[in-house]
Amino acid sequence: MPFTSPFSRLTLGAGAAVLLIAAAQAEDPAADGGDDRRAGTLEKATFGELPDGRTVDVYRIANANGIEMRVINYGGIIVSLKTPDKHGEFDDIALGFDSLEAYLSDTYRQANPYFGALIGRYGNRIADGRFSLGGETYSLATNDGDNHLHGGQQGLDKVLWQAEPFENDEGAGLVLSYTSEDGEEGYPGRLETQVTYTLTAADELVVDYRATTDKATPVNLTQHSYFNLEGEGSGSILDHYMMINADAFTPVDDTLIPTGEIRPVEGTPFDFTQPTPIGERIEQDNEQLTFGKGYDHNFVLARQDASSGDALLAARVWEPDSGRLLEISTTEPGIQFYSGNFLAGDLTGKQGQAYEHRSGFALETQHYPDSPNQANFPSTILEPGETYRTRTIYRFSAQEEAPGS
Repeated sequence: MPFTSPFSRLTLGAGAAVLLIAAAQAEDPAADGGDDRRAGTLEKATFGELPDGRTVDVYRIANANGIEMRVINYGGIIVSLKTPDKHGEFDDIALGFDSLEAYLSDTYRQANPYFGALIGRYGNRIADGRFSLGGETYSLATNDGDNHLHGGQQGLDKVLWQAEPFENDEGAGLVLSYTSEDGEEGYPGRLETQVTYTLTAADELVVDYRATTDKATPVNLTQHSYFNLEGEGSGSILDHYMMINADAFTPVDDTLIPTGEIRPVEGTPFDFTQPTPIGERIEQDNEQLTFGKGYDHNFVLARQDASSGDALLAARVWEPDSGRLLEISTTEPGIQFYSGNFLAGDLTGKQGQAYEHRSGFALETQHYPDSPNQANFPSTILEPGETYRTRTIYRFSAQEEAPGS
């Protein structure tokens, strides 16, 4: 029976042959050794319709090694990400859903885990939903207790982005664009935002962020994918080995707002300078773990060359059964490690498995939380005439032994 796909093939101009599915392969999966992976594809299909009638599209992007991601232009959400284990078997390692309805459901919105979404204008928390800039105080939505979280009620995770597929010498991907008007969610300035996802032939997902404004405004964009390197829906992530390239973290109060202190990780459960199972110390009697109900903290990255604009290693995660290894590099000064503490089994993923407590982790590259109210933190204020640029790289591989062993 011929293979039938809901995706339409994209034609991107001269040189785009690498992105096209071979007709014979589509007709006969056995032509690829019985494997349904495509060697270098970029396809588009309809994912659903928003309540106002606008269409949401999904883009399937794969490289020649079979790594495949699906992205929707609603929220810039990475719906799925399939990578090989140490035996060459592919699994989806990103938590998420197969339908737009699931992302729009009341259950999801109440839980609000931000699966796979682009986050902004300000990733993480701003105390009391307020900050002062240029002699004026701005009030934002308080959607996390008394605090502002991840851009507010209608942050960049809940808007329809314009999507343009592309190919270049690095690989193939999407350019996502959105203009946040002056005053949107309480922020000053008309912010023109562009995020580029590139899936490379080197098995990397490169995320480039760019923004400009016509008024001074805080900007802190990030990506909020949850990972389980054994495969989404496979249970706990507590046996994953985590290394975070950070000698310090920013402790928080009981509402998860940084106190302003930069505290060394040495001698604490936050010391991931050597590969350590996520669950090894997560239940220790520690005030910071109590506040976060586990790990939900910003780590101060050890940028050996602070003047360099290069993306430097921030974190490395390895899962023993699959052998999958995720390495994250970034130009950002911080990374938020969240251990899925509020996943509660009320959301069901793509394999029909409930996402239970700590069944996924997030590593959000960022500037520090509440920076607009913390004078000793690196500034997040973007001025007119400046261009906000950051880059984060996710590298996928697999190996038998733990890194460093």
